[in-house]
Amino acid sequence: MWKEEDNKLKRSFTFSDFKEAFAFMTKVSAVVDKMDHHPFWTNTYNKVTIELSTHDAGDIVTDKDRELATTIDQIFDNK
Repeated sequence: MWKEEDNKLKRSFTFSDFKEAFAFMTKVSAVVDKMDHHPFWTNTYNKVTIELSTHDAGDIVTDKDRELATTIDQIFDNK
């Protein structure tokens, strides 16, 4: 579940292994590149943590972030 804190939407995703986590990141990367809305994210083995905010709006959460969060959830749910 996404949490809004510190003017960011934040969520961590856990996978069975690194390969699955990296595949998820690859799918998400195609979407964020198309949207031209790139998240801050980290990956440690089987865990991917994502933070979303809109830099052009002063690093706050906007509808663009909520739209991307919904798309990321759909990617995760269909893994």
